[in-house]
Amino acid sequence: MTTVLRRFLPALMLSAVAAAPGMALAAYPEQPIKMIVSYAPGGGSDMIARLTAQYMAKYLGNNANIVVVNHAGAGGGIGFAELARAPADGYTIGMINTPNVLTIPIERKSAFKWQDYDLLGNVVDDPDNISVRTDSQIKTLQDLVTYAKAHPGEVTYGTTGIGSDDHLAALKLEKATGIKMTHVPFKGASEVLNAVVSKQVTLAIMNIGEALAAVKGGSQLRQLGQMSAVRTNVAPNVPTFREQGFDIIMASLRGFAAPKGLPAPVREQLVEALKKTAADPEFQARASAYFAPMRYLEPQAYAEELKETEAGFRQLWQVMPWGEK
Repeated sequence: MTTVLRRFLPALMLSAVAAAPGMALAAYPEQPIKMIVSYAPGGGSDMIARLTAQYMAKYLGNNANIVVVNHAGAGGGIGFAELARAPADGYTIGMINTPNVLTIPIERKSAFKWQDYDLLGNVVDDPDNISVRTDSQIKTLQDLVTYAKAHPGEVTYGTTGIGSDDHLAALKLEKATGIKMTHVPFKGASEVLNAVVSKQVTLAIMNIGEALAAVKGGSQLRQLGQMSAVRTNVAPNVPTFREQGFDIIMASLRGFAAPKGLPAPVREQLVEALKKTAADPEFQARASAYFAPMRYLEPQAYAEELKETEAGFRQLWQVMPWGEK
């Protein structure tokens, strides 16, 4: 018997190895998948992540369950770092947001960089905007610039953190116009919204989707402009900054990633589930109701855009560093 086992053991081991990938693919996911969102509940990132989780679970099959967990703070850095150091087993994925996932490693030592992830794809491309309360004396961008020039440092603006797209947009406006405003960073868009509504800050600088969702929810806000090249489909009545004479474009890509080193079959399943989610008409309709401008990018195209955008931010850092003084 020993001789027979010795003779056939190598063949049995090879058969087991060959079968293992198929077995893993059929079984995945065998437990709940955690989706990390690096911003507070209630903001645009959180809402889209929760919606995406529902549809990805559907397309993963095998009774998949994706649970969203919020780890806000440090402009997204806490959640991004947690995602980067999680086990690469397919049971932790997360949303990554530009520019923060690109700018944080530029401005300070960080525990992550975008190359530390297996990219699953991008879903949203959401331009920034500046909003004020409807009772504000500031009714246009030119009003803002005129007032800020007459009252240096008096205008306060809330953003989702240092190095966020919101913050960089404000700095670009300051640089282009010569004004000086005071930055007040928060953990998430919902906190920024509360601050402007309660008159803690003069301006809310957030993505247009978040601002429009807030208005739909009853917040009394006026949008001064959106920082896209052309008016987006979700905000056709809001003029761009360019239309108003300010050549400023800034937006946030919201995509999904996992820790680097996923097993290939698992990665393929996650990528395919996200692709099917982005193409699902029902998902698109629900995302539109959240005022989320959709722009799906497959992993390779997503990586190319992140690489190009990162290079631009590194150049910007050399001439206009955005760390707090």
